[in-house]
This record gives sequence, C-alpha cells and structure tokens, in this order.
Amino acid sequence: MKRFFGPVKMAEPRVSDAEQELFGGPLRYDLGWSQHEHASLDLTMMSALRSMPSLVGATLRMAWQVDRRALLAVAVSEIGQGIAAAMGLLAVNAVMHALLAGTGSPAERLHALLPGLLAAAAIGVANSALSAWSTSRAGRLEPKIERIATTQYLAAAAGVELEAIEDPDFRRLVDIAQQGPGAARRMIGACVAALNGLISLVTTASVLAVLHPLLLPLLLLIAAPRGWGAMRVAQERYVSVLSWIEHVRASRLIGNLLTERTAAQEVRLHAVGPFLLSRYERMAESAESEQERLASSKALTEWVAAALSGLAMAATYGAMFWLILAGHMSLAVAGTAVIAVRTGSASLGGLVMNINRLHEESLYVRDHGRFLTQAARRTIPAGGAPVPDRVKEIILDRVTYCYPDRDTAALEQVSLTLPMGSVTAVVGENGSGKSTLMKVLSGMLLPQEGTLRWGEADISGLDRAQYFERVSLLTQDFQRWPVTAAMNIRIGRPAHAGTSQDLQPSLDYAGAAAVIAKLPDGLHSLLARMFRGATELSGGEWQKVGLARTHWRSATSRADSVLIVDEPTSALDPEAEIAAFDRIRRLAAPNRAVVLVTHRMSGVRHADHIYVLNQGRLAEHGTHDELLAQRGRYAAMFDTQAAQYAPTASIPKPAEPTVADPA
Repeated sequence: MKRFFGPVKMAEPRVSDAEQELFGGPLRYDLGWSQHEHASLDLTMMSALRSMPSLVGATLRMAWQVDRRALLAVAVSEIGQGIAAAMGLLAVNAVMHALLAGTGSPAERLHALLPGLLAAAAIGVANSALSAWSTSRAGRLEPKIERIATTQYLAAAAGVELEAIEDPDFRRLVDIAQQGPGAARRMIGACVAALNGLISLVTTASVLAVLHPLLLPLLLLIAAPRGWGAMRVAQERYVSVLSWIEHVRASRLIGNLLTERTAAQEVRLHAVGPFLLSRYERMAESAESEQERLASSKALTEWVAAALSGLAMAATYGAMFWLILAGHMSLAVAGTAVIAVRTGSASLGGLVMNINRLHEESLYVRDHGRFLTQAARRTIPAGGAPVPDRVKEIILDRVTYCYPDRDTAALEQVSLTLPMGSVTAVVGENGSGKSTLMKVLSGMLLPQEGTLRWGEADISGLDRAQYFERVSLLTQDFQRWPVTAAMNIRIGRPAHAGTSQDLQPSLDYAGAAAVIAKLPDGLHSLLARMFRGATELSGGEWQKVGLARTHWRSATSRADSVLIVDEPTSALDPEAEIAAFDRIRRLAAPNRAVVLVTHRMSGVRHADHIYVLNQGRLAEHGTHDELLAQRGRYAAMFDTQAAQYAPTASIPKPAEPTVADPA
C-alpha cells in the first residue's frame, strides 16, 4: 500500500560503467531543478486546489495585459460551453422522459422526443463553435505571452551588471529562467482546459443535484482515483527527470561531439569515434531501463486507479438501481443520471490533471519571476551625470576588485593614468589581473575600492550608457557574429548606418580589404557556417575583421574616448602582427587613449608607458628603456621572449671519413 499511497521519493539512478568511466560517477542536474523537488512531491489534491486561484490569477493578469479582447473571448466561450453542457443534459433528460416515461404509441413517443433531439443537436453545434472560438483566441494569446515573457527575460539578462553574469549563483538563475517563457505559454492552454473542466463540472454537478442529491458524492468518488493516478504518474515522471536529465544531456553531448567540426580530426585520427559511440550506446541502454521502469510503474498505477474508479462506478450504479427499485428515481431520470455521471467524472478527472499541469508549469514561471526580480536589483542603473566631452586623462586610483566566488582579489590597490593621445601597455603573466583591469577600465565592473575617474568625474556618478559610448574594445576572443561581413564591422556601432563606401576606410585600415574581396558576395557574404551558402574565415582573417570593427567604432566617435585592445594578434603571422601593432598605435589621437594588453613584448616596446601586473598588484611601470634598466619582471619577460629569436651557435659539421681508393 505504501508503494502506491506513500510519498514519491527520489532514487539514485543506476550508473552505467560508461558514465562512471567518462564522467566519474552519476551526473545530477544543477540548474535549479532541485529547488522544485519538494514543491512537486508534496502536491496533493487539496494543495493543488488551494494554489489554483493564485496560479490562474497570475497568468490571467499577464494575458489581460497582452490581449484583453482575446482573453474575454476565451472566457465567454468557456462559460458558454458550460451552459451548453448543462442545457445538453436537460435536452437528454427531455428525450429520456419522452422515450421512457411518455404515453401513447411508439410513433407518438418518437414524435414527442423529436424536439429534444433537435435541441440536443443544436446545442452540440453551438458547443463545438464555442470550443473552436476558444481554441482560436487561446492560440492567439499563447505566442504573445511567450514573446512578452521572452522579451522580459532577454532584456533583463542583457541589462544586468557584468558582475552579475560572472556570479555563479546568478548565472544558474539565468539558465533555469529560460524555462519560464515556454511554461508561461503552456499555462494558457492549461488554464483554459482547467477552466473548461471546472465549468463543466459545476454545471454537471448542478444537474445531478437536481436529479438526486445522492449522485453528487458518488460522482466525486468515481473521479478521485483517476485524479490520484494522474498526479502520481506526473510526480514519478518529474522525479525521474530530476535524476536523469543530466545523464541524458551527457549522452547528447557525446553524440554532438561525434558530428562537430572542432572534434572531427581527433574523432578520426585517434579513433575516438568508435570509442565514444560504444559509450553512448551503453549510456542510452541505461536510460532505456529507466524509461521501462517508468512505463511499468505508470501502467500499474493507472490500473489501480481504474480499478478503484470501477468499484466506485459499480457502487454508483448499485445506488441508482436501489433508487429505482425503491421508487425514488424513474427510469428516465436514471438514464440521464448515467450520462451525467460519466460526463462529470470525465470533467473532474480532466480538471485534476490540468491542475497538476498548472502546478508543474508554475514552478518555471516562478523561476522566471524570481529572475526578473533579482535582475532588477542588479541592472546597470540608468541616468547619471553626462560624461565630459573633453578630458586630459583617465585615472584609476588604488582600485581593488574581488570576484564573488573567489577569496583573493583579482586587483588590489592598482593605480594607473591614461593620458589622451597616448599608447599605454599592460603586461603580466596569465592570472595577473590584466583582463579584470580592462573590465574595470571599460566600466563593465565598478571598483569595490578606489575610484575610476574620467578627467575629474568619478564613474560612479556618470551615465553608464554614455560612458560605454566612449569605450571601444577588441579582445582575443571577440564575438564572431553569425551575420554578414558588413554587419560584423558595423556592429561595432550598430546604430550608425554605413554603406560599403563608408566601411572601406575601416577595411583598408585593418588590412581586411583582401579578406572581403575573396568572399563570394563581398561585404554581403554571410559569415556563419551553420547556414546554407554561408562561409567561414580563418582565425587571422577574423582578427582583421575585428580590427576593422574597432576602427569603425573609433572613427565614428567625435568625443574623447579610450580604445582597449586585449591580445589582438594571437592568430596573426609575424608580418601581419607587426603591421597590426603599427595600426593600433596609429589609432592614438588627441581625443583617444589606446590601452594595449598583450603577451607579445615586441608589441609594447614602443608604448608611451608600460604597466606590469603580478598577482593582481602593480609590480612596476615606466617606459620600455626604463623598465629594462630596472632589471625587474618586465626585463625578465622581455629577455625570455628575445632569447627565443636569438641565433643559435653553429655546430661544425663533422668531416666525412676518407675512404681508401681501392685501386
């Protein structure tokens, strides 16, 4: 008995040997599903009924805001269907009375039931028309609600501080909130179905109460087991998803690796393909056993529910038989009652399943709402003082920053000055804090201690959107947008329209004109291999496009600005690298400061000033000659790279042994 009526418990999935070998053990989904485990498992009939008004109310409020006319049409059609159902039962009752309780010849009885039959047919036609109208209007509401919810999600995600995106907890919330828009759409259908079931149940119960009060509790007794079975199956399915979704995702990951371009060479050369395929098969077999267990459990649960419902139905018919024998119910009323009981039990069973569906979907809609609330607290603030058009320098004064998931600071008491018209280089080993410093300088991260000043103005009081307008950024892993070549350049400042002629100076500056010339459609070529007819660029070609994008953004700015270039030449050959560094240095202008972050020491020797970072702290700074003279970290790094290009001592080739002339 406890197997069926006890709480649904989560069981550890059986781990296949392939999963153990590849991933080290069972994989559990960690994107917030576990927060809903008890919410679903504690679901009972009463808790679901208690939560229904708030769930429906939240969805209806969103639908009212999106399209109130469609919502009113759905409500009117559903109420109309309920009234039609009640009138249909009354018409059936009239037909039963004319057929079973009427007097006269059979022909006269058939003639007497004709009006009831015509009324029932007309009601059926009207009911189907109302149902079609409801389906049409609900179909209009659903995509609108999904669009609004998706727009809210994307706007909130794109508008938060970079610090929030780099916070693992908030990032997890961003991931799970993706389920919300789809769930909001599905809740419309569930709400309509639940409303339809509720209205049908009320009208049917009202008719049964008129026919005989004893039939009403018997109706509940028939439907309750089926409702319990539906909830039990849904709960077990949900628990299975919690346990196995990460396993299934890992299986799909293996399948994707076998077809991806990036892994294609090793899949073939290292014989990775047959190896991963065999592991995929074993993991799939393990998942199949879970599906078989679920199917068996569902079949057994539904059989128990059907058996209990059948016993209740037998008791109902027995009660009706006793009422007929005792003279408390006529045969005509009994015939109508049989139809009403079957209709009402179906309505109640459907209502229970739709309430359960509403509850499941609401979990993800609540995640969506929770994300919007958290995002609103971490959104980049709008407004602020205007950014000065002309400044002499940008100053970072004793800046400290520590990421939320780390114990040590990425930057600690770092100070530097960027004069307009200058080229400033920042160097250091991996993990020294260079990238974090650039995020602070660009305004994406705000200093936790210290200040970032644009001239005399502290960035904390400036309009951040205006500040971002003054910053251009080119990084090693800059975004390769799946759009045309022209748009890949224009996206540096997308609101600024530009023709092919307008883009030509940026192409010439970056040395990208030859790259574009060999594309099938020039600037109109689509740079996205996933689409038919598109093309792809090499790493070095992409970096030239990125440099053209940076030039476009910088050239279209008239106010003072800063250009941050982070490892711009990693995919270029030596000759192209030298040319790229020269172009970057030439971007420095009286109204523009250039910050160059690179590991290539040859690219920073001509910088006006060089800052050396070490473990988040400023180790030393000065010009190239000054730093070499100090013989510190910079000199050691420079000498190490220079040694790679120093000529090696030639080793004399050993003389070949002389061979005596056989003659």
